[in-house]
Amino acid sequence: MKQTKQNFLGVAHSALGQTWIDSLDREGLNNARTLSQKFGLAEPLARVLAARSVSEDEVINYLDPTLKALTPDPTTFVDMEKASQRIVKAINRKEKVAIFGDYDVDGACSSAILFRFLTFFGLDVTIYIPDRIVEGYGPNPQAMKMLADDGASLIITTDCGANSPEAIKAAREKGVDVVVLDHHQMSEIHREAYALVNPNRPDDLSGQGHLCAAGLVFIAVAWTLKHLKQQGRYKEYPDILCYLDLVALATVCDVVPLRGINRAFVVKGLQVARMMSNPGIAALSRVARIGEPLNVFHFGFLLGPRINAGGRIGDQALGARLLTTKTEGDANSIAEELNVLNQERQDIEARQLLEAEGDLQSMKIDQNPGVIVVAHEGWHPGIVGILAARLKEKFRCPTFAIAIKEDGSATGSGRSINGINLGELVREAVELGLLEKGGGHAMAAGITVSKSKIQEFRTWLEHKLSARVNDIHAHETLLIDGVISASGATKELYEMIEKAGPFGAENPLPVFVLPSHRLSDVREVGNGHLLMSISNVEGKKLKAIAFRAVGTELGDFLMAHLGKNIHIAGNLSLNYWNGQALPQLRVIDAAEPN
Repeated sequence: MKQTKQNFLGVAHSALGQTWIDSLDREGLNNARTLSQKFGLAEPLARVLAARSVSEDEVINYLDPTLKALTPDPTTFVDMEKASQRIVKAINRKEKVAIFGDYDVDGACSSAILFRFLTFFGLDVTIYIPDRIVEGYGPNPQAMKMLADDGASLIITTDCGANSPEAIKAAREKGVDVVVLDHHQMSEIHREAYALVNPNRPDDLSGQGHLCAAGLVFIAVAWTLKHLKQQGRYKEYPDILCYLDLVALATVCDVVPLRGINRAFVVKGLQVARMMSNPGIAALSRVARIGEPLNVFHFGFLLGPRINAGGRIGDQALGARLLTTKTEGDANSIAEELNVLNQERQDIEARQLLEAEGDLQSMKIDQNPGVIVVAHEGWHPGIVGILAARLKEKFRCPTFAIAIKEDGSATGSGRSINGINLGELVREAVELGLLEKGGGHAMAAGITVSKSKIQEFRTWLEHKLSARVNDIHAHETLLIDGVISASGATKELYEMIEKAGPFGAENPLPVFVLPSHRLSDVREVGNGHLLMSISNVEGKKLKAIAFRAVGTELGDFLMAHLGKNIHIAGNLSLNYWNGQALPQLRVIDAAEPN
């Protein structure tokens, strides 16, 4: 959608150097009025929908996304029919099946969905999650041979396998069929698998490349279930809608675009999750002390990190075990273990972050770098992804954090900003011989590199990205969805706006500005957060919080303007406290009034 050139409230340079722009141009405003009048929508909701280019024809499905309306035709995926028929054969013959999953949330959820589906029919099913540090990402020949020797006649890879031809060949040579259910980018198509289902394979025309692995697995399971019901061999069939909590959890944590079927997955999945029918999700919610209905934030920032903790620094299979267990006692035990590991992860992260910032100071990295590549001996390989994310947030540039081993080999993770496709850059670096291997998405990537090549890799990235990143920053904008006051920031407004959710990747949280509000009671809480109070001219107060703001440009700006009137931009949220749900603003930017 075209954007108006007029600055919102005249803000051309905010605390974060952004230009504030109305999310709606003239055409968008007309669309918002039409939506409001035709569907009886309140103006704030109509504006949010129009800003996300929702047309009249899409409104009904957008406000009430359903699986029936949005699930893609499974036959449009290359090899989906072949994969489904092979799984049907395994079920009917009661074959032993091995699931080879990834060690992150998406991998754990994908594996759990398949496990619960196959074991319903009485199959002997094993989940194998590789050790992040010893085996790395994805299938390896040794593990595949081991699963074959253990009696598996079918191996299904979830959230991996698309780029592992040698490992799959090792299984095939053992007489084992391999079905790949993956969503990662592929440069070449290998023919080693019995079936390779991946909406991001070059010859797939399904248009569903935005799916996470769990979403793809759910579609595969649904299609398999349809074939089984057509055969009519069984008296009972599983209610696969009960798996939607796992699909939603993975969709949120894998940060895939919340559009199309993904929105339906999250909306319906949250409804299932709130019923706490999965003992693992219920137990993890208890240890995370979530005292309110589960939402996207809880998935992404409380449950997801705890599941990931096992794969990062502990037992990589804990997440899958948690999500497949049927007993409350086992679920509680695993959840407690993951909670402890998550605290250890946070401690390691804090230490490594201090070391990374010290390295950047010694390298004389300024506040506006084009790219950051930090490497350190002794860093925990399972933490570098989080470390890269923290540095990316602080410096607002693509960042790689690399853990160097004693033998000179190194593994790292990268995180990017909008406009820089990290996955493409990594694949190019591999082709140039700068990296031994690597891959990923636009916003995140993993790499293996020799210690001797790190400086060359850093120099190459700086040459490739510095000008582009500087240009992105020079034209950085913050789209504003509307203006509210402290008195207008109500629970009712929040609940109205939530109808346009769930919010996340490619469906960003609506941004509202509280103009010329007085900032008071600013104090640091938790891990570098700033809690504050903002009030309008009538003295109506609203609580606000800026996450991880201490020591950042935004945090410094807020502290410098204590007691003054400023424009404050943020996302409206609810803070549950003592049985009450009170409105709160999550501050994301601020500016001085002209």
